Amino acid sequence: MTEHQIALIPGDGIGVDVTQAAMKVLQAVAGMESFTLHTGTFPWSCAYYHETGAMIPQDGIETLRGFDAIFLGAVGWPESVPDAVSLHGLLLPIRKAFDQYANIRPHRLLPGVEGPLKSGAFDILCIRENTEGEYAGAGGRVHQGRDNEVAVQTSIFTRQGVERILRFGFEQAQARRGHLTSVTKSNAQQYSMVFWDEMTRALAAEYPDVTVSHVHIDAMAAKMVMNPENLDVIVASNLFGDILTDLGAAIQGGLGFAASANICPDRSAPSMFEPVHGSAPDIAGKGIANPIAAIWSGAMMLRHLGEDRAADRVEKAIAETTGQGIGIRPGSHGTDEITDAVIAAMKG
Repeated sequence: MTEHQIALIPGDGIGVDVTQAAMKVLQAVAGMESFTLHTGTFPWSCAYYHETGAMIPQDGIETLRGFDAIFLGAVGWPESVPDAVSLHGLLLPIRKAFDQYANIRPHRLLPGVEGPLKSGAFDILCIRENTEGEYAGAGGRVHQGRDNEVAVQTSIFTRQGVERILRFGFEQAQARRGHLTSVTKSNAQQYSMVFWDEMTRALAAEYPDVTVSHVHIDAMAAKMVMNPENLDVIVASNLFGDILTDLGAAIQGGLGFAASANICPDRSAPSMFEPVHGSAPDIAGKGIANPIAAIWSGAMMLRHLGEDRAADRVEKAIAETTGQGIGIRPGSHGTDEITDAVIAAMKG
């Protein structure tokens, strides 16, 4: 029997609720498909920060390195810990330490879910560069608190970093419908984004079966609203990808359906899987958080681990559940009710 070692970081707020729900589904499908998920749970969170002064212990990264995958609930409690502390204290260090340079977020309407657009016929895969770009952390502040204070935040784009995320995007497009859209702002950012455009054109010659479009970020935001059915694979920098994927979540019905994967493609380190809805402290522990994004993220984790049949089974069950009208609107069904419905659909 195949065994997989999973590191669980429930985190803050509803992260605890949805992680528990998702693992209930994943353990159920593991039993159906005859593999085993062994889990180790780590309490790293904003509460942990208050107790220790750190979001993660000094040996935390090395501890995680021994697992096959990481499953994260949500991190953040802005009333007590600034988001910049929680993000730079936990999420970004994990992504960078394990070279999880490909952030993958699928955007499509599940059956029964009504998005805000007239057209529901879209299936978009957003690929966001995840380790450098605008979130590289290069910069600083001087003369703080004075009239001449200066803050500098420098974007970092390396040839290796841009080339590998574009190659990843081209390969995903080859496996899907053969269309890649590269998103930049090269009319205004004449160095970094022109460099990105040049790399895209150079690599396109190696993928003649993929049609390539170059779109500026502002036009892309409009295109995702006006003509999402014409989009296949989108590749963008860290910041632009972050913004577009939240827009993608909106057109697919909301953050309750927004799954994601932080992938280390060469598998030299564990990848991390997480819903992207945030910690929602106001509804934490109330049993009303929608676990579908977390369950979908869990299915992505299973596929990454090579458990394709189990991943298919979970995704099919999610679609059957929403098709029955369960979990399609905020507050319409409780966390446990949605979870149990997905498990019942897998058995059926």
